[in-house]
Amino acid sequence: MSAESPGARDRISRLRLAFRHWRWQRPFWAGLLTMLAGLPIGYLPYANITLGQMTVRMSTTTGSGALIIGVLLIVLGLTMWFQPVVRVFAGVATILLGLVSIPVANFGGLVVGFLLALFGGGMSVAWAPGETPTEQPAQDAGPAPMDGADGVDDADAGDGAGGGEPEPAVAGAARDQESRDGRHRAG
Repeated sequence: MSAESPGARDRISRLRLAFRHWRWQRPFWAGLLTMLAGLPIGYLPYANITLGQMTVRMSTTTGSGALIIGVLLIVLGLTMWFQPVVRVFAGVATILLGLVSIPVANFGGLVVGFLLALFGGGMSVAWAPGETPTEQPAQDAGPAPMDGADGVDDADAGDGAGGGEPEPAVAGAARDQESRDGRHRAG
């Protein structure tokens, strides 16, 4: 007898899929990087680093400014997660706070917080919501049936009014399968 019941496995699978669906609808990684950027920026001015017998204090006169920047970055990261509509504002504000953290918060949390803020803000600005895939009816990809014995389609053999696709008026303007599906190829 198994220690794990199938009901628990199904619940875990449903929770994992629900989290994946939630994550895909928002700039998840941008928010995570932004929140991670707030930690070193806000924490390092108040930290004591001990190296053997020597204690190094990272505190500055602008420790409160660093704490405010750190807290704002964490709030902006949560905003990216729970209000993805304002992702561009949150991304630009994250980049600006990351830049301000260089002189205010010990070189932007020893450059780690600064870089995380830049990447998180850039990812937030660049993120766009995906489109929900729609089911399209299957199209017949096979060749057109030949009616005549001579190998010529009788619908095209007449005056051109056989219901086929009209010839393009300009050379090079032929529509191919990619352009009909909404995709275009370069070159």
